[in-house]
This record gives sequence, structure tokens and C-alpha cells, in this order.
Amino acid sequence: MGITLKLATSLDGRIATASGESRWITGPAAREQTHRLRATHHAVVIGIETALADDPELTVRLPGYDGRQPARVVLDSRQRLPANSRLAVTARDIPTFVIASGEADPALVAAGVHVLTLPGPDGGRPDLGTAVQALAQEGLSSLFVEGGGQVAASFLRAGLVRAVEWFRAPILLGDEGRPAVGSLAVAALAAAPHFRRVEVNELGPDLWERYARV
Repeated sequence: MGITLKLATSLDGRIATASGESRWITGPAAREQTHRLRATHHAVVIGIETALADDPELTVRLPGYDGRQPARVVLDSRQRLPANSRLAVTARDIPTFVIASGEADPALVAAGVHVLTLPGPDGGRPDLGTAVQALAQEGLSSLFVEGGGQVAASFLRAGLVRAVEWFRAPILLGDEGRPAVGSLAVAALAAAPHFRRVEVNELGPDLWERYARV
């Protein structure tokens, strides 16, 4: 199972301002590299809050690119993804999955979205490890996790992240900015997820740092 976490942040690890403005923290070269990385994975994963805030397409958009488009996966236990969102309206052209609990929303199914309904503790959010295994059974074993902060934290807490692709812009957003990684409940340094840096590149004004799980 290959799960990569992608972060695009300010120097102080923020992905958006306090008001939610996030386009664009990093520059064109960093965004282009993100598209290249998407192309090397089976699927791109986001949380429902990112889907609702940005209404993204999560496609590979590179000059002259005519290769395979990765599937799109939304962690959406309550199936709040609108049937008229960009992800849903293109679901018949690019495989699109929603990880949910409860019965599949007929509107999403009619749009062509694959709703994977999985049991969760006390009827809540499906277990992330179970969701990853369900995606693997769909042929999606290489996942590119793009956001947001709570989703990043969930994958890290579960010990599922094997690599981090971190794009850092030379700006500071301060404590009121939205963090790239939500709560990890780390009580001791020894218990924190540890990574080793394997590469650093300059992409215009930004830095692209690559990390592997220790």
C-alpha cells in the first residue's frame, strides 16, 4: 500500500488564511509538479470540507498530457458531496468514489459516483484503514492525499502515510491561519510520526521537500 501525503503550505505550515483563502499559496512550478505527482498515483484523496470549499476537479492538467487520469476519492461519511459538483458531474468520465456510512445517496449514484458504504464505530465515520483496504479492492492501492488538515492528521494518526511531498512558499500566515495538519494528540516526541528528508528542490520561489517514513 503506497500512501503519499501532499502538503502545500506557508513557511509556518499553514494551508489557508483565517478566512479560508488558499489559492494560490505556492507558485506555478509547484502546482505543475503536483500534477505530475497526481499522474503517478491510482487515486487522489480529499476530505469533504475541501470538496465543498474548493469544488475541485483533481485531474492531471499538464501541457500535452493524454495519459490516465487518477480516480478521485472523497472521504464523506454523510454524503454531503453535491450532485452538481465538478467531481460528481465528471464521475462518468473519471472514476469518482465517496467513502460513506449509511445507504448510498441515489443522486450521487445516478451521477455515476461509486459510493462505498462502510461500517463505522457507533454508526460514525468509517475506519480509515478499512476505507484504504476497500479502495485497494477497487484497484486503488497508490493514494495521493491532498487535504485538508483533518484528513492529513487522520492518515498520520493511523500510521498509513509512507511519504510526504511538501511544497513550501516563502510567506508567513501566522497562528490564525489554517494548519496543514490537524490534531495528532502527540504526548511525547518519541510517539510522533518520524520522517527522513530524501530530497530538496527549488521550484521558482518555493521549496519542494520529499520525505520518507522512518
